[in-house]
Amino acid sequence: MKIQASRIEQFVKSPDPAVRAVLVYGPDSGLVRERIDVLTKTVSEDPGDPFLVVEIMGSALRDDPALLADEAAAIALMGGRRVVRIRDAADSQAAVFKMFFEDLPGDALVLAQGGDLSPRSALRKLFESEDAAIALPCYADDERSLDAVIQDTLKQDNVSITPDAVAYLQANLGTDRGQTRSELRKLALYAGDGAQVTLDDAMACVGDSSALTLDTLIYAAAGGDAPGVDRALARSYQEGINPVTILRAVGRHMLRLQLVRAQVDSGKRTDDAMKSLRPPVFFKMKGPFSRQVSLWRGAAIARALTLILDAETQCKETGMPMEAICGRTLLQIGRLAALRRNAAH
Repeated sequence: MKIQASRIEQFVKSPDPAVRAVLVYGPDSGLVRERIDVLTKTVSEDPGDPFLVVEIMGSALRDDPALLADEAAAIALMGGRRVVRIRDAADSQAAVFKMFFEDLPGDALVLAQGGDLSPRSALRKLFESEDAAIALPCYADDERSLDAVIQDTLKQDNVSITPDAVAYLQANLGTDRGQTRSELRKLALYAGDGAQVTLDDAMACVGDSSALTLDTLIYAAAGGDAPGVDRALARSYQEGINPVTILRAVGRHMLRLQLVRAQVDSGKRTDDAMKSLRPPVFFKMKGPFSRQVSLWRGAAIARALTLILDAETQCKETGMPMEAICGRTLLQIGRLAALRRNAAH
């Protein structure tokens, strides 16, 4: 079965007993691992209990197709329901899972940990079509989900946070849910029990190794620097930055330009309008940002945002290579900027 995005978190915390197998997949490997662990704990409080939790490599199923059914049917030595976790589940094991669904032996909960499976994936299609199975996608956090992760993680350590610090974290945390939580726990430790995290705290403590590359890419695209886009995009992919994360980062940048542009059009000086942004523009980028405010205006910004939204939809729904979609979109935005720059001269 497929599941609506709004229902995923509730399902993970309290899965339907009728569901015997869950495929957790997507580009955010940290979120995949996190959801597998939470689902495991709904059956066994101790994921390390060897009597209740067994882990199998996907390659082992190819060598021994009966292994999945045998483990699902096995009875725990001390009683209780078991969890069978399949690591690196892939299309090559689709036939094994199909045989499992035809019989459904035992009562174990089977959790398959997959990678970034496209809509054409045989394994993903199988889990989406079976009544006793569910496919859970794990995409990079958007602003709403990332805000919830920030608030929930810090709350666990009795730490609150200011809105401008949240905005900074949304722009600078990484693309992996596991790394994001690690950074937030480090921030909570830095702030101390019962403290409130400020923008200065967040800027002092949290940094993403990919942030500089991403900033370079954002400013190259919005500045109409096509060669710069190509170079920064190649570095971004080498560093493992997800194409959807790149698109969202460029989208946030365009929204910040739109906000400042609106204030400038209403009579404010560019420098004064920029001071209202949270998080503030990094001091080294104030010059380029100001020039881009002059470059971009209402209709052009709206066109760029539409291109970004369409590209993210294509990444999730068409099965086309996400890297190609992202690269094409950034070059289109770069051409818009170059046309506006040339028209101004």
